[in-house]
Formats: sequence, structure tokens, C-alpha cells
Amino acid sequence: MNKTIIIAEAGVNHNGDIETAKKLIDAAADAGVDYVKFQTFKADRVVSPSAKKAKYQFDNDSSKDDSQLNMLKKLELSDADHKELISYCKSKNISFFSTAFDEKGVYYLSSLNFDMFKIPSGELTNYPYLRTIAQTSLPVILSTGMANLEEIEKSINVLVFYGTKKSEITVLHCNTEYPTPMIDVNLKAMLTIKEKLGVSIGYSDHTLGIEVPIAAVALGAKVIEKHFTLDRNLKGPDHKASLEPNELKEMVKSIRNIEKAISGNGIKEASLKKKKIYILHVRVYIYLKIYYLVL
Repeated sequence: MNKTIIIAEAGVNHNGDIETAKKLIDAAADAGVDYVKFQTFKADRVVSPSAKKAKYQFDNDSSKDDSQLNMLKKLELSDADHKELISYCKSKNISFFSTAFDEKGVYYLSSLNFDMFKIPSGELTNYPYLRTIAQTSLPVILSTGMANLEEIEKSINVLVFYGTKKSEITVLHCNTEYPTPMIDVNLKAMLTIKEKLGVSIGYSDHTLGIEVPIAAVALGAKVIEKHFTLDRNLKGPDHKASLEPNELKEMVKSIRNIEKAISGNGIKEASLKKKKIYILHVRVYIYLKIYYLVL
């Protein structure tokens, strides 16, 4: 049975507090996910001082300051934070993971000995960034957001040209609206990516609830990424579109059940249990036949 990689996206839902980040790790470990993922950035390197918050960020943040730079500065994780959280993850038997947003961030994550890289959809056309990741020769998970098929293909070509094996690229279908209305999910696009580009596929979910990632697994997703939080009522840019711990646990349980349900050989035949029941019935029939013949 092929196991889906489940990434619990803590992102910036720690709100800049290391103890909250540890509680998020506790919740992810308890849910049984494979990775808990954070974000690695220096705000002044990845956003302009004049950049405004996205509408959903402004609506969900307690501060009425509309500066994206000021918001992100409060959400940075230091080097010491990273190392403390990595150590904490090891103690909880869960893998720490993070996304970088510039080349320096990639070099930094490389120094932490990760076993793969995640490319956020906003960097899909950042070819110097893609080149830096490809040169590590590690497996890549590529989010696609608002990208079209041609843009995705170009990004894959850049990765392959600079050292990533195509067989080690997983492309995630996703939507950049937080939360994503069900009518906008367009889950069949995930299958189009697989068919047209010949890559492994997955899904990064921003809908409310757990139905869509479960459906994605049934359709063949090999990686599922889902935002989670300790409490959706907390103030911060991503809490509203995140699962709470009990929902994350239910999602993992449901995905593992779906994996079992689609793991058969595809042949229409009686299950082993039904075969055993049939044999038992035959034995009872033969016994009764012999009994009445003797009488």
C-alpha cells in the first residue's frame, strides 16, 4: 500500500511564539502526520517596505497596521528557534520541515540537512531560486497556486536542467484564496497536471474542512498539505483557513482509511473474508446433506 505524505502546515500560526510552535508540533505528532512545516524567512529580504497586506491578512490580523513587512517581522523564526524546534520534533518522533522564500533561505535550510524541498507557489517563476534548490539534487514538492500549465512546465524544466530528477518532483495543485470556496477547488486540474506533465501529483488545501484532501487522495494525490492551528479564533493571517487539532487528526485517519480502500488489485472478486464465509457455508451444507442421508 502506497502511503500518502501528509504535511501539517503550521506556517506562521505560531504567531512568533516558540512555545506556541511547540504546541503545534504536539498537535501534529498526536494527529499522526509525517511532517510539520513552518516558514523560514527574513521579512526585509522577501517583502518591500511599501507592500500592503492581502485582504485576508488584514481581516484576520489583530493589528490594523496594513504593512506586510511589519506583520512578517513579528512572525520570523531565528536560527536558535529553528534548532530548538528541530530538536523538539525529534523528541516527538515527527519530522520538522520548512519553506524558504529566497536563495539565502535555501542555503540555510540546506545546512539543516532536510531530505526534500518545498517550493511555495509564489516562487514558481523565480528561476534563480529554482536553480538553487535543484542544485541540491533533493526531491522537490512544487506548489502551483495561480500558475497555468505552461508556467508549471517551465518550472519543472528549470529544476530538471539544474539537477532535480523529474521522478522526484511532486506538483501540488492548490488555490491561493484563503479560504477557498468549494466551487473554485477544480480538483480535476490535479489529474490534468499528472496527465500532461508526467509528474507525481498532490494537493495543498485551503478549503474549510477535510473533504477535499480526502477526495484528492482517492484521485491519486501522493502528498497532502493542510494548514492547521491550535484555535481558529486566534488573531493572525492564516488561522481562519486552518484545521484545529481534532480536525487534523480526523483528516489523517480518513486519509489512511482511503489508502486501504483503494489499495486492492482492481479485480472484481470475493474478499478473503467472504471466501471464508462461503467455505463455511459449503461445509455446513455438506454436513447437513450427510446427516439427512444417514437418517
